[in-house]
Amino acid sequence: MDTLSTHEALPDPRNADILIWVDGDLVPRPQAKVSVYDSGFLLGDGVWEGLRLYDGRWAFLDAHMDRLEEAARALDIALPPRGKILAALEATREANSMTSDAHARLMVTRGRKRLPFQHPGLTETAPTLVIIMEHSVPAAPRPVRLATVPHIRGLPMSQDPKLNTHSKVNCVLACIAAEKAGADEALMLDVHGFVSTTNACNFFIVKKGGLWTSTGDYCFNGITRQAVIDLARANGIPCHERNFSLVDCYCAEEAFLTGTFGAQTPVESIDGRVLGAAPGPVTIRLRDLYRELVESPPGEKQGI
Repeated sequence: MDTLSTHEALPDPRNADILIWVDGDLVPRPQAKVSVYDSGFLLGDGVWEGLRLYDGRWAFLDAHMDRLEEAARALDIALPPRGKILAALEATREANSMTSDAHARLMVTRGRKRLPFQHPGLTETAPTLVIIMEHSVPAAPRPVRLATVPHIRGLPMSQDPKLNTHSKVNCVLACIAAEKAGADEALMLDVHGFVSTTNACNFFIVKKGGLWTSTGDYCFNGITRQAVIDLARANGIPCHERNFSLVDCYCAEEAFLTGTFGAQTPVESIDGRVLGAAPGPVTIRLRDLYRELVESPPGEKQGI
């Protein structure tokens, strides 16, 4: 059976003609380029955010910008002012005539270097800002299958798994291992052997009608993850951030992934163990609550 990317979108011919923001210029897709001396290309030295457009509004925009700024501070990258980044985001949206069902990848690297080496002092330009914005409707023809892999979510003193950096090789290797095992995405453990996250999304299971997710110590600081936690607690669904094992996963009633792109993606199986309904009733309820939240008018909140 073919594997399925959790970030697969329905084909849209308009994406061939999108304009991409590259350091102040909106350029056609084939001409959107950065230097081979750019820190992001040379070293994966940068931070990024994925944003989702619903009915003319970017969902959780302030939270995404806060996270981008925190990650940039952690990497000692001097971001442009928030207003300048938001203006670039809006200019890109307007140039591509996007009003809904669009996905943006906003990337900032340390900038271009004068020599192809590691030291930040070799950087000779301001940070590079790129925004790729595509017409994007998630394609989810079936629930996803997960496989556990030997690649773990590591300690924060090596590379903090909470940070959304360009350095993703650990997650790429995990994804490759899962694909070779015949699965769609990798389920990754933390340094203690507890379930943490997948290579690209945050992970939840349902047991006895309650929601379980990791402590958050070794997983990406997901904005959709937190929204689901808040929605569950505000709507009478018990939610536990706790350590749990693969055995707990194998016995789960439901499981799903969360992320900005796919929102809530149901899980069919883990290591070949088929779970219950996919999506199950708790997943469906949370998906409906989430949709109400992101589509509610500005200033209005649904359930949280």
